[in-house]
Amino acid sequence: MIDISSKFETLREARAEARVKMAESTVETVRKGQVPKGNVLEIARAAAVMATKKTSELIPFCHPLPIDFVGIDYKLKKNEIAIRSEVRSIWKTGVEMEALTAVSVAALTIYDMLKPLDKGLVIEKIVLLEKKGGKSDFQDQFPKPLKTGVLVISDSTFKGERKDKSGEIIRNRLKEYPIVLEEFIILPDDKETISKEVIRLSDKQKLDIIITTGGTGIGPKDVTPEATKEVLDRIVPGITEAMRSFGQRRTPYAMLSRNVAGVRGKTLIINLPGSSRGVEESMNSLFPGVLHSVKMIRGGGHNSSKNKK
Repeated sequence: MIDISSKFETLREARAEARVKMAESTVETVRKGQVPKGNVLEIARAAAVMATKKTSELIPFCHPLPIDFVGIDYKLKKNEIAIRSEVRSIWKTGVEMEALTAVSVAALTIYDMLKPLDKGLVIEKIVLLEKKGGKSDFQDQFPKPLKTGVLVISDSTFKGERKDKSGEIIRNRLKEYPIVLEEFIILPDDKETISKEVIRLSDKQKLDIIITTGGTGIGPKDVTPEATKEVLDRIVPGITEAMRSFGQRRTPYAMLSRNVAGVRGKTLIINLPGSSRGVEESMNSLFPGVLHSVKMIRGGGHNSSKNKK
């Protein structure tokens, strides 16, 4: 199975369709409720719901997941019954296989109940119609790559006593997105130095995003949040809430981070922890969705299409 432990939960939706071809007289028998085995459509609906919840037991590489909704609808046509499923779950992975399983089992149930009446039954066109809620749904596009700066804040790294790991993780992860890294700077744990550098990158360099790593804990030298707060025009608490919520489900130490995030002018500024693991988890929790904030800072809104430049 694929490791999905680093993914965040979103509302996942999928719709699928299957069709069962049959004689016109068989469709009429179903429509009139005269099938000897019982109510075909309702029994098939119940079978589909049950199968949806068992998908991970039927298909080896499917992850078990909580099913929040299963809907089954039918269209009785001249020579066929069309089955449509809709499945929803708030989880880390999609529900397309659950939606396909639902219509497949509904079709098999219909076939089983009608086979004594019709020897020409055919199950055909099992197809996924739509899936939503994955990472690709939250990837905004921009006419130009977003100009970004990374500040590594650590006395020992600044002095050359310790190799930087967290900053390199950020650098490599940013390559996955429409981002160009304009500045990569290592600074000491000094409040005034940090504030001045953030101001320079925001006001003079006009960067779209500034990401800091380090100095967010409760140690005597951890001053990054204070340095950041001093220069922010507005705080965006939801960003740090997302990081801590994501991290807390993986380690109890996430509660000890004092990360700050906010906006100065037209620049988004985000504090990340200093540990490699903390940075990795924070990047997983924020990207790519956090990039939507750049459009909002520029005057856009939530309803603007992700495909609009």
